[in-house]
Amino acid sequence: MASRANQRILLGCALLCGAALLWFGLTLVSAAEEQAPPPVQSHSLSYPVASGARLAGDIKQTRFVLDLDKTIPFRAFTLADPYRLVVDIPQVSFRLPAGTGSAGRGLIRAFRYGLVMPGGSRIVFDLTGPAKITSSAMLDPANGQPPRLVLELEETDPTSFMQALTAQTQPPPKPAPSQTSAATVPPQVAPVATTRPAAPTDSRPVVVIDPGHGGIDNGTRSGEETEKNLVLAFGLALRDRLERSGKYRVVMTRTDDTFIPLDDRVKVGRTQGAALFVSIHADYLAHGEGDAQGATIYTVSDKATDAEAERLAESENRADAIGGVNLAQEPTEVADILIDLAQRETRTFSNRFARLLMGEMKTVTRMHKHPLKSAGFRVLKAPDVPSVLVELGYVSNKGDLEHLVSESWRTKTANSMAQAIDAFLAKRLATATPAN
Repeated sequence: MASRANQRILLGCALLCGAALLWFGLTLVSAAEEQAPPPVQSHSLSYPVASGARLAGDIKQTRFVLDLDKTIPFRAFTLADPYRLVVDIPQVSFRLPAGTGSAGRGLIRAFRYGLVMPGGSRIVFDLTGPAKITSSAMLDPANGQPPRLVLELEETDPTSFMQALTAQTQPPPKPAPSQTSAATVPPQVAPVATTRPAAPTDSRPVVVIDPGHGGIDNGTRSGEETEKNLVLAFGLALRDRLERSGKYRVVMTRTDDTFIPLDDRVKVGRTQGAALFVSIHADYLAHGEGDAQGATIYTVSDKATDAEAERLAESENRADAIGGVNLAQEPTEVADILIDLAQRETRTFSNRFARLLMGEMKTVTRMHKHPLKSAGFRVLKAPDVPSVLVELGYVSNKGDLEHLVSESWRTKTANSMAQAIDAFLAKRLATATPAN
């Protein structure tokens, strides 16, 4: 008996010692983990940072300074109708105070900035009148100052401005490699494709979704909410809803915060042989002009249905000027196409889809008191693609804005749009061959 008791005592002691050693080991591991540095995480490509921007001078001479954390190449040029100064740079992370660029000085009425294509950023200055660039330089850090992009402008007359504009469009001779300065070489950025190639056997109808604005063009704004972000979120939700059905090949004109010129948006629909083009926007009514609310569906026409439709079309058609596009080089054949018979037939289909869309949307969201309108929107002028522009609501209206930022509202409204698209393309769907 005594021997068994001794064995039990020895076994108990062994178990206690083992537990103590295990506790001590775990304590050491825990302490080591607390003292160890966090695991190294891979970082994505870091872009140069713009931390400050300022204007100085008067109506005769004006200076612009952009503070950066490293020197970058740039290209500066002017545009007419309206008078603008454009600066192209590699992609930059703009960390500027809110409201930067909204107030001008001297020869600069205002300026805006943003991504104009993947890998490339742009700053566009609205000028008070004709001006010329007298000096442009990228300065190295010195005397406690960071690297700076500095532009000097001087007042000029319209004739001299146009002469300089003609001269700057002529291609300069290529400099020898040793003469190429990092401060004057324009950023080499290639446009990225905004569409996915179709499978050869995929005869499903193509639906193009066009989230308006993007990049340097914010569209309307209410506080921190910008139209470009709101409509992109909605466009992606609509794309996902349509792709889940498997009925369509869906093409986006943009899937990120990139500026796309208006004619390029139209070309996406035409080159893809789209069965339908849906442009997504949000409206804004300035304080004192009333409190409009609800969604509106627009089709193209030579004459606007009312003053509000005309105002909106003029505003949306300014997107290229906002983005720094040379409007003088835009093709004129679009205006001639408007009288073509094919355009008339396309307008009939566009109007039919607009009515279907209104019928579906009104069951899930608030509509404008006059929900169907028309005006001369450039983005809707493809002669052979039925097209509509949907203003989802007014960011200036509290109730509409609450909807626009709501994921559940986006889902319901995207579903209603998908149902209208199903009804409109029902005959096409009956003969479509899905992708292998």
